[in-house]
Amino acid sequence: MSRSMGVKREIWLDYLRVTACFMVMVVHGTEPFYICEEGARMATATDAFWVSAFEALCRCCVPLFVVASSYLQFPLHYSTGEFFRRRAVRVLVPMAFWTLVYALVWGEPVANLKGLLLNFNYAAGHLWFVYMLIGLYLVMPLLSPWAEKVSRRELEVYLGIWLFTTLIPFIREWAGGEAPLIQAADGLPAQALFPLWGEAAWNPFGLFYYVSGFVGYLLVGLYLRRFLSNNRWTRFLGWSMFLMGFLALFSSVLGHISQAGDAFPLTGPLATAVFWENPLAFCGLPVVLTTVGLTLAFRSCHSERSEESPFYRHILLPLSKAGYGMYLMHMLVLAPFSAFYRGWLGVGPDGLLGAWTTPVEVLATAFSAFVVVGLVSILLQRIPRVGKWLVG
Repeated sequence: MSRSMGVKREIWLDYLRVTACFMVMVVHGTEPFYICEEGARMATATDAFWVSAFEALCRCCVPLFVVASSYLQFPLHYSTGEFFRRRAVRVLVPMAFWTLVYALVWGEPVANLKGLLLNFNYAAGHLWFVYMLIGLYLVMPLLSPWAEKVSRRELEVYLGIWLFTTLIPFIREWAGGEAPLIQAADGLPAQALFPLWGEAAWNPFGLFYYVSGFVGYLLVGLYLRRFLSNNRWTRFLGWSMFLMGFLALFSSVLGHISQAGDAFPLTGPLATAVFWENPLAFCGLPVVLTTVGLTLAFRSCHSERSEESPFYRHILLPLSKAGYGMYLMHMLVLAPFSAFYRGWLGVGPDGLLGAWTTPVEVLATAFSAFVVVGLVSILLQRIPRVGKWLVG
């Protein structure tokens, strides 16, 4: 997520990354309103509305980070060895440090440390993102020679194929109907996947396997930088796409919640919460629309003069540089803030602020965590020699 050496700083990307970082905290500040220790619990219709709204607004947070990385680093600007050396210092080492912190702080340390040989600590579920990002880094050197010479038409063909794959989560849900739930090794429920186009019990690598997923966001970043110039329609197109994606996500999530009934509180096993989240697939078309739309909107608002503003130089730029560290550590403080505000303000319309209780709690939790981890990450980053190993 950091800027490559020798590449001109794109001011709008700093604004985009800081916004995406705050969005992550809004999403995680929303989760306690429909997930609890017993499983799924939606206390009120007001909570259902605000959960759907916040998730629809902010679910594009993770893809935004990938698009930003692609825009700056893809294709590679230096040798493969140098690329991996830089990524190891900026990404792998801080991830390893904070993974150990979570393993020691949450849950059973011995079991957590053993589990780290195979996967991240499930108590710190947000760390899945780093594994995905490292996977993209592994394929970027392979794709870079092609990316350097690809024509606009050729790239549009592959983007079109990828956009079709963003419909697959919804095709699976439609085709699979009431597919049985399976219990994964981590104890979390997962929907049994309806096989499509070459997939089978003995072969998960179907027709679109290698052109689907987050690699598409690498292509999006490449396309925006090389072939899509800013003009008077870019901002309109961006906000229009974002609005379409938001409305699709909002209505879909609210529709999934409504299938549990209208007698609140709505409760069920954790699988119920998983079902409510089905429309929010990171590589599903509605999230793609919000991601690309917001990227276009921010890119069209770029101004060289903003680089000289005190707000940018003293607040936003340091936060952008510290964004990776903020992401890694934010759950350590977000969870306590969420519990504090919920205990103080109450729940839903019966809370201290009536119908506004839920959105205030979510935003107060996200903002408080954002400020604290922002300050901590900036301070850690400024420690000579050690800072980059802690927060990137």
